[in-house]
Amino acid sequence: MTTDDLPGRPAPSGPPRTRPLDPAGLDPERAALHARIATGPRKAQAGVPLTDERDRLLGPFGVMLFSPRIGDAVQQVGAALRFDDDLPPRLRELAVLAVAVHHRSAFEWSAHERPARKSGLSTRQLRAVLDGAVPVGLDAAERTALDVVRTLLTTRDLDDDRYAGALRELGRDTLAALVWLTGYYAMLAGALAVFRPE
Repeated sequence: MTTDDLPGRPAPSGPPRTRPLDPAGLDPERAALHARIATGPRKAQAGVPLTDERDRLLGPFGVMLFSPRIGDAVQQVGAALRFDDDLPPRLRELAVLAVAVHHRSAFEWSAHERPARKSGLSTRQLRAVLDGAVPVGLDAAERTALDVVRTLLTTRDLDDDRYAGALRELGRDTLAALVWLTGYYAMLAGALAVFRPE
């Protein structure tokens, strides 16, 4: 399988509704947030460009400027999740892609497909995620994490057996980080769906 063997990737739900804000016209609060996102540690780790040729923030990062105080808190949660040692890279990217598929979030899939491949997920495994299946070749923690994310997205809870199994397989700290990650990327998917940035 090649990267071209992945039809059915999430696609935008409609035409753009908003445009990225021009950095030259930002008030001090928005300008400070812009600088934190565009020049912080996220920039070096980004799988897709954070800014366009005019230095405007793209995707959910541009939307964060619409409400800068909340946007700043949101981007800090995202940075914490991205660099947290409780979430191994392959497990994290698998979880993010599961959220992207559930919410049909084109930006999230696009932003995380390359990091998922770099973490060791194959085209065949990504195809399974797109199809809602459990990819062959995952370890026990990854299978558990995928089940946790999909269950949270559909029921917003874990029954006692699932909770006990997840706690046993992932440990409390990784399970907590996974719950926060699921909510964070679901929130971003909602913001992207509402504002549909260019």
